[in-house]
Amino acid sequence: MEKKKRIGLVAHDNCKKDLIAWLEWNWKNVSQHKLICTGTTGRLVEEALNRMQEQNCEMYPLNIIKLKSGPLGGDQQLGAMIAEGKIDIMIFLWDPMQPQPHDVDVKALLRLTVLYNTVTANSVSTADFIISSPFFNKEYKPKANDFASYINRSILV
Repeated sequence: MEKKKRIGLVAHDNCKKDLIAWLEWNWKNVSQHKLICTGTTGRLVEEALNRMQEQNCEMYPLNIIKLKSGPLGGDQQLGAMIAEGKIDIMIFLWDPMQPQPHDVDVKALLRLTVLYNTVTANSVSTADFIISSPFFNKEYKPKANDFASYINRSILV
């Protein structure tokens, strides 16, 4: 992981306000990193960060990639990026009280974050701990999982 992180941002509809409030509180720090967002979340993130920069008369070049909406494949796009090592941190505020029409995609995305040892926050509190970590703004070498034994075993079957 390089000093400048690649941060995936996803929030279900009932959690978008919480994500935007968290970004507004942490806008200076977050603006220094590359942000990869699904659909509507990406638009809201961009609007919030531009608004915070304008209000504080501090402009930083924003690096925001907006993928498809989650139900239209955005969750799967993020999952592919995780599998390819293109996401360092995932902040995914999901709504545990609301059934999602694309629940299987949500589960698959969360599975990949664990499989590939991706730093993941599913709540604002956890996101606070991640952003306040001394590793957030410096290089970090996470443990890479070795799938060789799994691959060799599946070839033999």
